Amino acid sequence: MSPLIRWFHQLGSPPYFDAFAARWAPWAYLSGLLAIAIGVYGALWQVPADYQQGDSFRILYIHVPSAWMSMGIFALMALYSAIALVWRIKLCEILAMACAPPGAAFTAVTLATGAIWGKPMWGTWWSWDPRLTTELILLFLYLGVMGLYAAIDDRRNAARAAGLLAIVGVALLPVIRWSVVWWNSLHQGQTIVLFGKSHMDPSMLPPLWWMVAGTHLWFIGSLLARARADNLRREAGKHWTTRLACGDTP
Repeated sequence: MSPLIRWFHQLGSPPYFDAFAARWAPWAYLSGLLAIAIGVYGALWQVPADYQQGDSFRILYIHVPSAWMSMGIFALMALYSAIALVWRIKLCEILAMACAPPGAAFTAVTLATGAIWGKPMWGTWWSWDPRLTTELILLFLYLGVMGLYAAIDDRRNAARAAGLLAIVGVALLPVIRWSVVWWNSLHQGQTIVLFGKSHMDPSMLPPLWWMVAGTHLWFIGSLLARARADNLRREAGKHWTTRLACGDTP
């Protein structure tokens, strides 16, 4: 067995995952906050105002990373759920359910910043635009996953039921992505691309990439911390958790 495969097998062990999450979650939080701080500084004080939108465009440095995270986290949650349903891996169930709260938070931030940005641009806080409407549906899906997971007492059955909803809901993601192409939309088309030339001045991009890196790192910290807490709840009363509560290494 290769070292990488062995490491993944070890990571599936509840005590090993607990030690891994306890070690790396604080570092992910810290590095994420540092990257976000650098991005915010660049967005507010280094990037010039947009020639059309003025300073109001600066909200994109929160709006765009949050929008990307809202869809990326849902896709990750669906992937974990599929693995859990097929191979019955308990850790994947835990990780899938730990994705939902931060994913819902990023989606809510996306909608809020979009409304703030849309008011001076469109003259209204909200429009039933295809991109906005599908993003709102995504928030409801996140809340549905969280609610279904909380409604069933058996943790494994709850994770499987909520995971199935996540797998079905992942079909919404391409609709969100291509809604500005498929329908007439107030929402602007894609101006920032990961691979290729973006339709933005290059001087405006570095703070955005810092924000993207920061939100990803913060999410990793949140995912590890939430999964660790759920893992400890499920394993409560076992020998290794009792030793951990006494201050011993499991």
